[in-house]
Amino acid sequence: MHLSIGQEAWGHVVARLLLELPAPPPDDLVEKSKVLDNFYIPTRYAYSHPEGAPFQHYGPIQSEEGIRYAGEIIEFVRLQMA
Repeated sequence: MHLSIGQEAWGHVVARLLLELPAPPPDDLVEKSKVLDNFYIPTRYAYSHPEGAPFQHYGPIQSEEGIRYAGEIIEFVRLQMA
């Protein structure tokens, strides 16, 4: 979306990327993006939790929530770009 409006965007922090848009998204969408941001490091690196592998800290509830929130963000972007 940033590129489509001629803006550069760097990084992986979804909340920041949303907030840097000319028309900020709804507050609840920013809060949902923060949930996704919290998955970025700990789900990928074995030593990001004090104990256990990443797969031991995440289950169906977190997965379903993340997928739902990501879908809402994608839908927001689609509507903005339409």
